[in-house]
Amino acid sequence: MAGNEFYLYHPSLAAAIIFLVIFLVSAAVHGWQIVKSKNWYFIPFLVGCLVEAIGFAGRAIGAKETPDWTMGPFVIQALLLLLGPTLFAASIYMVLGRLITLLEADKHSLIRPSWLTKFFLLGDIISIAAQGIGGGKLSSAETPGDRKSGENIIIVGLAVQILFFGLFMTVTFIFHRRINREPTPRSLSISAPWRRLLTVLYTTSLFILIRSVFRMIEYVMGHDGELQSKEVYIYVFDAMLMTLVAIIFNVFHPSKTITPPGKDRIHSADSEMQLGSYGHVSSA
Repeated sequence: MAGNEFYLYHPSLAAAIIFLVIFLVSAAVHGWQIVKSKNWYFIPFLVGCLVEAIGFAGRAIGAKETPDWTMGPFVIQALLLLLGPTLFAASIYMVLGRLITLLEADKHSLIRPSWLTKFFLLGDIISIAAQGIGGGKLSSAETPGDRKSGENIIIVGLAVQILFFGLFMTVTFIFHRRINREPTPRSLSISAPWRRLLTVLYTTSLFILIRSVFRMIEYVMGHDGELQSKEVYIYVFDAMLMTLVAIIFNVFHPSKTITPPGKDRIHSADSEMQLGSYGHVSSA
């Protein structure tokens, strides 16, 4: 692939550096929150922030190389900015499973909590594999046919992600509706802000879904399409949305609701007095 085929515009160095710094700072905060709360299941989210940061570092290098781009930085940004959100999704799936277990509300879930995380992570793995294979094929493409083949594989991966995320949001909505209609004793007895956490799951899931739809349309339109021809789109419909996802979970970290084994606490709904340790949330 000739150097002048990597980008159809001159990448913005300032924009790449801004988002690189944002994701690095968010990753540092997530690292501190994970260690402090011992919610180790959220490590994939931290890795996702680092993957995003490295992706934007690749774009920054590409901007410095303009117009004589090299393949390495281009491949780094193309692959990692595709794969970062799938790691965010993995942690979001695990949050819902643990929340259902925390509220002792298995009966309200369309998918048993013991299978919920495994089921959606399977979709995540398929999506990551397809996007990774497609991205690798795209980066080494030497003919229009090779490029189209890589784009098609990426589209399949994104379609899988959209399908599973749409199903995940449906499962979340049905669970929310059922527990509102028939609260469990546990959901009434704890003061932890579990309803707010559900709102966070809705919001961040919607952002990731919008981003995935954008990326799929981007690849359907092809290398010469409008979405790949102008840099502004990737920052508005990808970088900005994923930044919001990262920051929202910094502010409303799941550890404020879900605590690790041995640290779960129950409060009286009337007095909100701490009564001591109350079991633990099993792995979803």
